[in-house]
Amino acid sequence: MQLMKSILLVCLLALAATSARAFETLQVQVQDQEINVYLYEPPGNGPFPLLVLSHGSPRSPEDRLNFGAQTLHAQAEAYVAAGVAVAVPVRRGYGGSGRYVEGFGDRPNYYLAGMATADDIDAAIAALSTRQEIDAKRVVLMGVSAGGWGSVAAATRGGVMGVVNFAGGRGSTGLDHVNAEPALISAAAQYGGASHVPELWIYSANDQFFYPALAQALFQAFANAGGQATFITAPAFGDDGHRYISDIPDWRPEVDGFLRKIGFLR
Repeated sequence: MQLMKSILLVCLLALAATSARAFETLQVQVQDQEINVYLYEPPGNGPFPLLVLSHGSPRSPEDRLNFGAQTLHAQAEAYVAAGVAVAVPVRRGYGGSGRYVEGFGDRPNYYLAGMATADDIDAAIAALSTRQEIDAKRVVLMGVSAGGWGSVAAATRGGVMGVVNFAGGRGSTGLDHVNAEPALISAAAQYGGASHVPELWIYSANDQFFYPALAQALFQAFANAGGQATFITAPAFGDDGHRYISDIPDWRPEVDGFLRKIGFLR
C-alpha cells in the first residue's frame, strides 16, 4: 500500500510539473527604455508560431503599476498548450518600467498613441525573431483595449499574419464616454488605409469603455478605408464586457477558427 501511495505521489508531482507552464522574462530595449517581455514556450525545439499578447491601459494612471508576470497569464497558457510560443510585453510606463509614452494629449492624437504601443510590440517581435525556436514568418498579434488598438496599429507596418482585436480603442474617461470620439474614428480609418492583413474584431454587447455603436463606427471607418476585418458582437460579460477577453472558453472556438483560416494554427 505504501508503494502504491508513493507511485501516486510521484505521478501527481509529474502532472503538476507538466501542467504548470514556466515562462522566461526577457529585457527588451525600446528606444531609450527597457521593458519586460514574458515568453511562454511549448515543450520541444520548435520552430513555434509566435502570438504577441498586448494588455490594455486603465483609466487611472496609478493602476498602470498593476502589470507584470501575471498579465494575460491565462490567455498565454491557453495558447502555449496548443503549441504556440506566446510573448506578453509589459509596455513602457506600465508595471513601474520607465516613462509612459502612450499619452494622446488635450487634443487627442489616437493614431500616434497607437503607434507608440506598436513600437513596444515591434521591439518584442524583433528580439524574439532571432531565436531558433521561433518561426518569424508566423506571427499574430492579439490585444485588448489599448493593446488591441496598438495591435491594429502595429499591423500597418507589416510582418504579421493577422490581428485579433478585443475591444480595441483609446480615450475612455468614464462609463460609455470617450474623449473626442471623431478623432478615434479618424485614426481607425488611417489604420484601415494602411493595413493589409486579416483581422478579427471582437467587442462585447455591454462593453463600458467602447459602447456598441462606437465599436461599429470604428470598424466601419477601418473597413471603408480598405482594412480587412471581421466584426463580432460578443455576448454581454459580467457588469462590463470590456473584460470579455477573460471568458476564454466562450471566444476560443471563434478565434481559433480565424487563426486556422489564416494558417497560424494547424
